[in-house]
Amino acid sequence: MRAIMGNKGNILVTGASTGIGRACAIRFAELGYRTLAGVRKLADGEALKALSSGTIEPVLLDVTRPESIEAALAAVADQALSGLVNNAGIAMVGPLELLPVDAWRKQFEVNVIGLVAVTQAFLSLLRRGRGRIVNIGSIAGRSALPGTGAYDSSKFAVEAITDALRMELHAWGISVSLIEAGAVATPVWEKTLRDADELSRQVSPERFALYRPLMATLRKEAADAARDATPVAAVVKAVVHAMTARNPKTRYLVGRDTWLWLLLNLLPDRWRDHVILSKIHE
Repeated sequence: MRAIMGNKGNILVTGASTGIGRACAIRFAELGYRTLAGVRKLADGEALKALSSGTIEPVLLDVTRPESIEAALAAVADQALSGLVNNAGIAMVGPLELLPVDAWRKQFEVNVIGLVAVTQAFLSLLRRGRGRIVNIGSIAGRSALPGTGAYDSSKFAVEAITDALRMELHAWGISVSLIEAGAVATPVWEKTLRDADELSRQVSPERFALYRPLMATLRKEAADAARDATPVAAVVKAVVHAMTARNPKTRYLVGRDTWLWLLLNLLPDRWRDHVILSKIHE
């Protein structure tokens, strides 16, 4: 591997308060980069700094608020940017019929519109630093499942955005890579369980009963994933390679379960549906 710049340079990581974003921020600081850690609360930023011996500079950044993005840009506008890790994301769960439209809007505001808005805002600094972009996607962006349509469709969108952006920025030598991770050991699984419980309280018992087997499966899958998920370090390793390698990949599959879903996609649609639905009703 090589450093993008002789002095390592500056890397912005969104959603750095927890999980993948926090681990990436800490790792890049350890490697000698000045890491700009996007957080929504100052307390999260101070906690992050305490975890690293490298240079981490918390930046207040809510990817859904234009004024927050503008303020973050102003805070670093005099610096060329060596890399941008678009990590900020949430996961809304529930069948289409039950999940409120506002939840769908929030899902896309964070995972899709927020990614686009941050990338647009910081592209001039990336062009100045001949930097790189790494988008944190998911194998869900290639394999949708019942009960997670909101999250899955947002990651399908990230796939398309990454492909288009990679070609659009080719002329400036700005590499764009996508991380397609399976289940990763982060707090998202605990939140998924809480959201499933909350959804059961928001809708009438009669409507919820229509999807009771599906929701029970979602809870079980979330609990299993929390227990057996791929360590965050595996994702961080892929992000670092994408940001520093001489020849970065366009896509990084991370996790033991990713190949299973790709193989399932080779089946005719009805066969694939049958395999997945059989797990819900077993």
